[in-house]
Amino acid sequence: MTPEVTVTGFLPWSLIWFISYLGAFILALLYLAGVKNEKVYGWGSVTTIALSALLATAAAKEVFSKGPIYSLYAKNWVPWLNVTLGTYLDGLGVVMALIVSWLSLLIAIYSVKYMEGDWGVQRYFFFFTFFVASMLLLVTADNLILMFIGWEGTGLASYALIGHWYTDEEEYWVGVPGRKALGQPMYFEPSHSGVRALMFTRIGDIGLLIGMAVIFLITGTFNIPALASSASTWMGYLATKGILLPLLLIFSLGALAKSAQFPFHEWLVTAMTGPTPVSALIHAATMVKAGVYFMLRFVPIFFAGAYALMHTNPAAVEAARQYFTIMAGLGAVTAFMMGTMALVSNELKLILAFSTASQLGYMFLGTAAAGLLLEEGYEGLATGVAAGLSHLMSHAVFKAALFLIAGWLIHVAHSRFIDPMGKYAKYMKITAVSIWLAGLSLMGIPPLSGFFSKESVLHAAEEAHLSMGYSLGVITAALTAAYTFRMILRVFHLEPYDKEKWHEPHEAPGLMLWPYTILALVSLILGLYWTGTGKAIGEAIGETLSVGTPAHLVVRLTTGVAVVLTLALASIGIVWALYVPMKVDFPRLIREKTWARVLHDFLYDRWYINSIYYWIFVSGFAGVAYLLSIVDFGIDAFYHYAIPVLFALGAAGLRALHRGRSNYYMMLYIYFAATLLLFIYLAWG
Repeated sequence: MTPEVTVTGFLPWSLIWFISYLGAFILALLYLAGVKNEKVYGWGSVTTIALSALLATAAAKEVFSKGPIYSLYAKNWVPWLNVTLGTYLDGLGVVMALIVSWLSLLIAIYSVKYMEGDWGVQRYFFFFTFFVASMLLLVTADNLILMFIGWEGTGLASYALIGHWYTDEEEYWVGVPGRKALGQPMYFEPSHSGVRALMFTRIGDIGLLIGMAVIFLITGTFNIPALASSASTWMGYLATKGILLPLLLIFSLGALAKSAQFPFHEWLVTAMTGPTPVSALIHAATMVKAGVYFMLRFVPIFFAGAYALMHTNPAAVEAARQYFTIMAGLGAVTAFMMGTMALVSNELKLILAFSTASQLGYMFLGTAAAGLLLEEGYEGLATGVAAGLSHLMSHAVFKAALFLIAGWLIHVAHSRFIDPMGKYAKYMKITAVSIWLAGLSLMGIPPLSGFFSKESVLHAAEEAHLSMGYSLGVITAALTAAYTFRMILRVFHLEPYDKEKWHEPHEAPGLMLWPYTILALVSLILGLYWTGTGKAIGEAIGETLSVGTPAHLVVRLTTGVAVVLTLALASIGIVWALYVPMKVDFPRLIREKTWARVLHDFLYDRWYINSIYYWIFVSGFAGVAYLLSIVDFGIDAFYHYAIPVLFALGAAGLRALHRGRSNYYMMLYIYFAATLLLFIYLAWG
């Protein structure tokens, strides 16, 4: 059902996103007015995002005490499309708004110092603030049109921020300069990476637009609560036409692309060319979480439609089941695939980028698995969706901490690679503690929050009988522990591989140190008080789905949990043994052993998927364009040369016949008349 319109006091809740847009607009005006003081831009961005965070907190208090807020600013914003300008805040909406605003605030504070002295600092903070505003609009919009505006806003801002250093100096590249795979370059400049992000996500957005248009043509509305209350009607109609499954998949392409799920994952790993706070923003609070939000918002809607049709429209139910299975499968495959790539990467931000796509796969797996629990009803759905949301929140916190730490490490090492890094724990004790807390959470080690949220996701997959998805999730948990421990061990505790390029590090300045320290501690606190954390998430989802009771996110020590934890700890032990007692020389092993080199190159070059894409879509289309150019040249030559020559010859012949003598014309007339009569006689005589 569509919730009643409830507005508390005179506070327009649309200010949650509008105030950050206003802040970005003011920053743009200051730039046009010639204001150069970079602190004005940095702290101006911090101030507007802080106001959004406070408003989001106030909204959360209202929602959890009084129920959903459906605030209309303009009832007939676009009358001919029946589109309103409003804000819809339920449990899911306010939790997302809290995560986006508060994490973005800490990243913005970090950015003030990180971007100090940068030649594009004014432009950076404009797009940073615009980015946050767009994400807040996306998660609080009451209709698909508004959501899509925020959706595209994040895409535009990401393009500008990923390509921030568009002068393309080598120090800002991602990948090893000169490295190729299957003949295709595996290194990318900021301007190239920005275009890649834009193109990959735009492909998915076409599908999102098609889905929106079809649903509107059937329902006559873009309103999200209205679509939820009428889900059985429009889903049943599409099922009778045999197009429900294709429509749901097409509609979800935008989510797959935005959250870098296979086969759209390639843009995310090359998005590391932007400033490190941008990486933290994209990977933790905005952009990639938009696709997960889409799943968290629409899986319950698709579930509601299928649940209502269980006994009347088996085709619709089967299509919904197939959709949930496919989405969960894509999430599981992405999680595993990206985890293997992180094992061998020696580029600090790339390790974390692979990790992000992998953990997003977990979120897709858990949320989609929830949709398969039709027999358990809304209680089963709520638990699965709550698992997806809990891992989103947990990952946002520890991954933001890890990326912000990485920004400082790259600065003191004067390199984006981990080979010149080592023994940093001796010089940066607070940073070392912070990366261990955030890293253990990523590894899924109790009592950190990542353990509880990851186990909740795997529990949802197990309950949905997704044996393959569950198995890949378990294997990925072991891979995650291995590559995360390897990263921390090499950077903070072992001697550097490249000792000649080692620089003595020191602790980060306060404005950079405390944001990631706070986030690391929050990851611990969320885990230590998981009973309360899980209950809050469960209540948010229970209230969103109107199931009457909160979802349960209690993680019990079952055989499955014990197996996953044992595998993670075993992975840590194996990595420690290989690097410490055994002191395996991996670079030498790769050089001397063919099997090691082949395996390493396959994983390091990302399963050759990027190269295959370039062969098919870049080189392939270039070849097609070349062939078409040849055809075009032939047509052009025929049009501009052959036809004029033919007409010239014909004209010359006609001129030869027209001599201006009447007796000559009479002779030609008699000749042609006689020829025509002879033809008629022979044909019919």
